[in-house]
Amino acid sequence: MQHEINLNADMGESFGKYTIGNDAELMKVIRSANIACGFHAGDATVMTRTVRLALECGASIGAHPGFNDLWGFGRRQIAMNAQDLEYMITYQIGALQAIAAAQGTRVTHVKPHGALNNMAHHDFEIANAIARGIRAADRELIFVANACSEMVRAGHANELKVAEEAYVDRTYTDSGLMTPRTEANAVIKDAKVAARQVLSFIEEQAIVTASGKRLPSAIRSFCTHGDEPTAVALATLVRAELERQGVRVVPLTEMSF
Repeated sequence: MQHEINLNADMGESFGKYTIGNDAELMKVIRSANIACGFHAGDATVMTRTVRLALECGASIGAHPGFNDLWGFGRRQIAMNAQDLEYMITYQIGALQAIAAAQGTRVTHVKPHGALNNMAHHDFEIANAIARGIRAADRELIFVANACSEMVRAGHANELKVAEEAYVDRTYTDSGLMTPRTEANAVIKDAKVAARQVLSFIEEQAIVTASGKRLPSAIRSFCTHGDEPTAVALATLVRAELERQGVRVVPLTEMSF
């Protein structure tokens, strides 16, 4: 079993008076935070608060850009040309970079959100636009990309550091994509099941789909969806099981690329 792994979570997804997720508790468990940048969720105040929380807890700070879709929480597909998409990514990263700088810190990774992430999984043009947008903001940023996806290829093509990622709380189809949320077995809510999945992916060095298919991947990071009510329980047990197996759980910034 590998010696170190990263745990990350999608966070800062509240907006105005609406609170989504338990960021205060989840931040104590994970080691890297993907912070919404105001398009699918989040606002300037939420972003600032989440950056401060990450600093307090020693988590590295990442941008979590998505489609301009507050109404649908960024989970609806939007057709965009590649240039507009590239600029949209740079724009959102830049917003979080400014807020992080105001708190005396910096953004160190980027992970696409929701429908954008799913579309980029198989579409190289979309994946490449995301990678170009990341590189334009800062070529030292780590691209957190779905394992076995076109984003991995696009990241390397644009000479970015790439961290292949799998999910703590989702099952997979044989295409390598997460099972659609419309299906009953898509979301893992049992912490023990989640921990077994994470350990099996690490041992196999592969995504293991719901049907048992093995998709080889050098997974470096595992994500928990912060908007799920079970997020804290799942991440807590996963981290405990990893450390029990002698695996160090570290921020992305402490990993070698």
